[in-house]
Amino acid sequence: MSVDDPTAEGTFVTDDGARYVKQLASHLGRRSTVETDGDVTTIRLTVGQCTLTVAEREVRLHAVGDDDEGLETVRRVVGGHLERFAQRRGLTVDWA
Repeated sequence: MSVDDPTAEGTFVTDDGARYVKQLASHLGRRSTVETDGDVTTIRLTVGQCTLTVAEREVRLHAVGDDDEGLETVRRVVGGHLERFAQRRGLTVDWA
């Protein structure tokens, strides 16, 4: 990752952020590198990474891609899985 890599910020509003991030880390950890330190979890994919920070009523996402296509893949994989895990509650990731 370099400072010139494309980035995106997102939020996932929920009171159950820690539970969703734990579920996501467990699921994606089967094929990707996942590191957790307290309320911060980083998921490394082959085309980029996403750092998720659990806050009081939301999860903050910071995605970085190797290029624009990699960034879109990171957003789709991480955001898409969070949304599927929370589909009964109708929660979505709001990418800025």
